[in-house]
Amino acid sequence: MIKLDGVKKSFGKKTVLKGIDGELGQGVYGLLGPNGSGKTTLMRCMVGLYRLQGGTIAYDGMDLAKHSEVLNRVGYLPQKFGLFRELKAYNMLEYFATLKNIPKDKQREAIERSAEVVNLSDRLYDRVGSFSGGMIRRMGIAQAILGDPQVILFDEPTAGLDPEERMRFKNIVSSIRREKTILISTHIVEDVEALCDHILVMREGLIAYSGTDSGLREGARDKVFWVCENTSLPAASYVEKRSEEGDGVRLRVLSSAPIEGGEPAEPTVEDGYMTIIKGV
Repeated sequence: MIKLDGVKKSFGKKTVLKGIDGELGQGVYGLLGPNGSGKTTLMRCMVGLYRLQGGTIAYDGMDLAKHSEVLNRVGYLPQKFGLFRELKAYNMLEYFATLKNIPKDKQREAIERSAEVVNLSDRLYDRVGSFSGGMIRRMGIAQAILGDPQVILFDEPTAGLDPEERMRFKNIVSSIRREKTILISTHIVEDVEALCDHILVMREGLIAYSGTDSGLREGARDKVFWVCENTSLPAASYVEKRSEEGDGVRLRVLSSAPIEGGEPAEPTVEDGYMTIIKGV
């Protein structure tokens, strides 16, 4: 169990986290939010890279600020992940295993297990400088799950990946999720909808929503419409999609006010997310 209680973080005069509260138990959590909302800052606080200006982060009741050893149970894939290109994949993972305090006599087994999960067993003795971008990302996932941690934090794990690698990531999460707490920070709503039991939406340094994907969808109920291209729209409305049909063009519009002539549409998770982000 992870408990966030009034978590605050500032950089100079800019307050990035304004008092984050919440609890994360077993399961897969999606952390959504626009750029600048504080997602990466929150994750860095959760792994002790940033010192808090207020509040606490506790793992199973142990305050991270007083018990840094709890991080031995945590795996973390940062948004920007790099490797020593001259090292072989095995030696790179061996380095991470040492940093994680995995006993020397158990490192080989742990390395081989994590490499198998990310489908890199046949490349363990190749230099990482020869790896593609997708393989580098898989190496990042391998080091995050090394040692079978109870908590795993992924920061933008599928950013820049092609559809095949994104699907591979989803399969990896599905294979390791049992009895773990996994937090995935992303801006790709589709990935969250496919993987996560619980969704958190951050906006301007606060948690603006915490719940299920169905609850997020319902937040946009009666706010989504299909309209003709030349329809007069309310001031506080947002065009989400443009669709050509026959000789005409239709727009999918998010609006808190009814639209004359608009055809109500079934809301999606992305509609619910945009409702929160845009304040509709």
